[in-house]
Amino acid sequence: MTHMRRSSAALALLALLSLPGCGSDSPQPKPSPSLVEARPYGLKVPAGYSASTPAPLVLLLHGYSSTGLGQAQYFGMLPDADQHGYILAYPDGTIDPGGNRFWNATDACCNFGGSTVDDVAYLGAVIDDVEAHYTVDPKRVYVVGHSNGGFMAHRLACDIGQRLAAAVSLAGATWSDPGRCPAPAPVNVLQIHGDQDQTIFYDGSSAYPSAERTLAIWAQKNHCAGALEPTPPNLDLDVMIAGDETIAETYGGCPPGGSVSLWRIVGGGHVPSLGASFADDVWAYLSAHPKP
Repeated sequence: MTHMRRSSAALALLALLSLPGCGSDSPQPKPSPSLVEARPYGLKVPAGYSASTPAPLVLLLHGYSSTGLGQAQYFGMLPDADQHGYILAYPDGTIDPGGNRFWNATDACCNFGGSTVDDVAYLGAVIDDVEAHYTVDPKRVYVVGHSNGGFMAHRLACDIGQRLAAAVSLAGATWSDPGRCPAPAPVNVLQIHGDQDQTIFYDGSSAYPSAERTLAIWAQKNHCAGALEPTPPNLDLDVMIAGDETIAETYGGCPPGGSVSLWRIVGGGHVPSLGASFADDVWAYLSAHPKP
């Protein structure tokens, strides 16, 4: 379901104008709609939700030209939310001059039309709105994104990481310039990336860092003392590649709440053929990485 709520300021104005003698000969200014009123978002509340029990919240961000609902279906997260009891918010980016939905994430991806939209503020407002209407566990607020949404997941970790327990990016990257990522607090980060991705290259480009450089930036910001090391077992994320093709690695010596991990899909592309277990695998990671 989606939300389309009228702000309290608007309701107060309507109540005032309905009173006798409170009219005016000149048009009254209308209050600006809130961010979530102007941009409703999809929301899946899990079966069995109870306001008496704080629930995890997963914010899911679609790739360039996709939609929140399409991303939720591709990742298999709608039934997974029911199975594991988390609230799933799946908003849409705004539309660029080419007619494609996008997130204004980093200088590399994907604001091709020079938009001034503030998606950090908008997505923060989505979190606020869910928390205002449901009982959310503040130690288990997560963001998951694909491609442009993966860039946006890194951007949120950079800008409002104190509100997030973990950020998961499939085929995204952080800023090339680490100085543009303030990282106000340690945040758990998982980068998932196919090493044969021909859209957002695993090895990076002049516009964005590689998957491993992205994680090195986060390891530095989280003050991890160790190196990136294999952490078996391998995973089977792409069903079109034989065997357990995904190699899991994690930095050693990271502080609680600041782990940094990589799932490298060996032979994987930009849009992996994800199996039914993908959402479960991502949820297993998220549920193991709340705020300390």
